[in-house]
Amino acid sequence: MDRVGVVGCGLMGSGIAEVAARAGADVVVVERNAEALAAGVARIEKSLTRAVAAGKLPEEEANRARGHLSFSEDFTRLHDREIVVEAVAEDEATKLQVFQRLDAVVTDPGAILATNTSSIPIIKLAMATKRPEQVIGMHFFNPVPVLKLVEVISSLLTSPETTARVREYATTTLAKKVISSPDRAGFVVNALLIPYLLSAIRMLESGFASAEDIDTGMVVGCAHPMGPLALTDLIGLDTTLAVADSLYAEFKESHLAPPPLLSRMVQAGLLGRKSGQGFFAYRA
Repeated sequence: MDRVGVVGCGLMGSGIAEVAARAGADVVVVERNAEALAAGVARIEKSLTRAVAAGKLPEEEANRARGHLSFSEDFTRLHDREIVVEAVAEDEATKLQVFQRLDAVVTDPGAILATNTSSIPIIKLAMATKRPEQVIGMHFFNPVPVLKLVEVISSLLTSPETTARVREYATTTLAKKVISSPDRAGFVVNALLIPYLLSAIRMLESGFASAEDIDTGMVVGCAHPMGPLALTDLIGLDTTLAVADSLYAEFKESHLAPPPLLSRMVQAGLLGRKSGQGFFAYRA
């Protein structure tokens, strides 16, 4: 798959576009407006520059990746892509609209339409198209250029050929480690991770322990690389809330219900690293 499209150039979309370009694909990135596009371009440039400075990426490879990337507000630029990865906000209505547009625009009869959703059922997005057998979940992890895992999620209608092609692309071309998940809310990782994060938020909300002590306990006591509240800030409180809502909607289990503190912080715009303030404060 040498012609790759990415819809959305936020934290996840920019990372997906970067790794595809570094792997040698011609990558077209589409965003909703010029401001969002400029922010995405700057994010990719910062990531490439950081990788070069750290000695993890030769300058010539970074320049080659830059040459493989093009950016646009024009959705029709995706018409000839062999695979398009949707990476817009974790909102079902928004994603459904994207898949309807992709189905109308992408003309390659064998093209794969993938979603980076954290929790929305793949079958819902597949049924927004006339090619559900070519729709699949391809869930990357932030930061995409660093973390090696990709969850591949096949719906009830995803064809074995689509699944095999995506697994091959992720493992061989992108050098990722692939795990498979059934099409259930949260998939593998978030079905385990989100209840843990929500438990930490409830512990803070109840006054049982401070944010610092909760995170120190898990980092120093359990050898986690990052505490649960700092990790929630990294993921984004809005994304965490969206995934928790999807899990609760599907399973109706009380430990999956978002704590009021999480909902109020999202309403207040305290989204974590992306906003500069979450459970902890961050410099711009």
